[in-house]
Amino acid sequence: MIEILNTGLRVLLVALLDILPIILVLVVFQWLAIRRPFPNLRRTALGFVYVALGLVIFLEGLELALFPLGTLMADQLTDASFIFGAQTPPADVDWKDYYWVYIFAVALGFTSSIAEPAVIAVAMKVRDVSGGTISLWGLRLVVALGVALGLIVGTVKLVTGLPLHYFMIPAYLLLIVQTWLAPRSIIPIAYDSGGVTTSIVTVPLVTALGLGLAEAIPGRSPLLDGFGLVAFACLFPIMTVMGYAQLSVYSARRAGHGSESRGN
Repeated sequence: MIEILNTGLRVLLVALLDILPIILVLVVFQWLAIRRPFPNLRRTALGFVYVALGLVIFLEGLELALFPLGTLMADQLTDASFIFGAQTPPADVDWKDYYWVYIFAVALGFTSSIAEPAVIAVAMKVRDVSGGTISLWGLRLVVALGVALGLIVGTVKLVTGLPLHYFMIPAYLLLIVQTWLAPRSIIPIAYDSGGVTTSIVTVPLVTALGLGLAEAIPGRSPLLDGFGLVAFACLFPIMTVMGYAQLSVYSARRAGHGSESRGN
C-alpha cells in the first residue's frame, strides 16, 4: 500500500509539472494582456485538478498495462510456435507469415483512434462548424480507417526491414497530389485530423507495438526499426479524410448528372 501511494505521489508530481507551464501561460495572459479576472475561477481550478488526477491515472495505466501488454502481444504474435505450430520454422521467414501481426495492427489502430479524445474533440468542433454536414462519427471512422491503413504499411515495413523512406516518399507524393485535387474546405480539416491521432491513446499503444515487434523479430533493431509507426499513423488519416471528401464530391456530381439526364 505504501509503495502504491509513493508511486502515485511521484506520478502526481510529474503531472503537475507537465500542466504547470499551461497554467502559467493562461494566468500571465489573463492578468497582463487581457487584464481581467478569470471567469468561473473555482470551476477552472477544479478542472485543472481533474486534469492532474486524470494524468496520474493515465500515466500509471501506461506503465502498468499498455506498454507491457503491447510488448507481450508482439512477442506472442511473432513467436515461431504460434506462426508455424508444430512445423519446423524455416530459416528465412517470409513477411506474409506475419499476417496475424497485420490484423492486430489494423484492429489496434482502428480502435485506439476511435477512443482518442483529441480525435473526438476535433470531430465535435468540425460537426458544429459545418452545421452537421460532416458528422461526428463519419469523421472519426474515416480517421480510424486511415490509422489502420497506416499501421498495416508500417508493420510491413518493420517486418521486411526496408528503409523508412521507401514508404514515406511515395505516400507524401500521393498526399501532395491529393492536396492539389481535394476540395479546399476539407484540406485544413484533413491535416488537423492527421495531427490529432498522435495523442495520448494512440501514440503509447503504437509505440509499444513497434518496440515489441522490433525486439521480437530476428534481425530488427528497436532503435532503427521500433520507431516510425507513429509517422504512418499520422500521415494516412490525412489521405483518407481527403479521399473521403473527393469521393463524396464525385458521388454528388454523378448524382447531379443523373438527375439532369432523367430531367431531360
